[in-house]
Amino acid sequence: MCAQGIDSRGKTMGHGTNFINTAHLSRGRISLKRGNLFGQTPAKRRCLQTPHLQENADAQIGFLLCKQLTLYSVSPLYKFSYDRLQEYSRQLGFVIAAEKQKGLAVHVEGDLKFKVKFSSLSVLKTSEQDQAGVLIQVTAENAGPKVVWTGCFCCTRGDDILETVVEDFTCLPLFLVNGAESLSAIIGTWLQQTFDCSFSLLTISPLNLAWMAAMWTGYKMERHKGAVELTFSVPGTPQPLDISYAIHAEDAKALWDSIHSTQQEVRQEQVDLFMDSLCDHFYRHFKIYLAATRLVKVSTFVASAHADGKIKILHSAYLVEILALMTELAISKIL
Repeated sequence: MCAQGIDSRGKTMGHGTNFINTAHLSRGRISLKRGNLFGQTPAKRRCLQTPHLQENADAQIGFLLCKQLTLYSVSPLYKFSYDRLQEYSRQLGFVIAAEKQKGLAVHVEGDLKFKVKFSSLSVLKTSEQDQAGVLIQVTAENAGPKVVWTGCFCCTRGDDILETVVEDFTCLPLFLVNGAESLSAIIGTWLQQTFDCSFSLLTISPLNLAWMAAMWTGYKMERHKGAVELTFSVPGTPQPLDISYAIHAEDAKALWDSIHSTQQEVRQEQVDLFMDSLCDHFYRHFKIYLAATRLVKVSTFVASAHADGKIKILHSAYLVEILALMTELAISKIL
């Protein structure tokens, strides 16, 4: 266990490009079950029993692993069709080329020619009710070729929430982005105008970060390497200041196992006890009340997440569980 003060002006991650809302929230209404994706109330979440991904899954999901992804919640897409993906690819390609010709955007090194590809991502489906994900990739053709921007729509485990979606709408509430901010601005505007939808940066509350710290620490792995690291922001200081608190992964797992007695679900009181125990331990060593600070980042051997809507998924074994939780948070934001 260790602690470290950090000047967040040197460490803080920017919010990136927040897609401008150029469209109405939606033309119709979406019917959503009140409650939580993993349980009937926010006080508990059911532990998912995730099927194994397809044999060739690693090749298809590689773009989601070990990269910083910005999270957005998205209102339902109007008149979206999986049968028109090639048409969308051409249309967006023309838009990017036009913007580049104007000199308005695409601040990428060199005079590059871009190609856009929309593709269906069925590997993220965990049931017949799930919508297939949609992958958007922008490739610089005369640079390798090299993928310079990636976006992915998904609704992992969304069948447990959605009762009905009005005809002509497709619900893919979670959008993950990696790439140049200038391209994000162009693509985000086109998506919103084309599908009459609205994007919103998916920030993560301290409460949900605490859930992630507990749940991700509890995931079973052959070996728990490294540390579980919690970053707290200190309010009211002349300069931005963060406190970094690292716990050996095996010690954190042992603590969670001693608290988590309900194997089929995780309860709010268990998460609270896990965090309180860590904060009490920190106080005994450093005489600092972490309860007076704000949890802003969680890093584990499985994934890391930041309050500003950034996530990095480090292990494919629990990809579905992580995306399901992010889908739940995205849907709760558009209710």
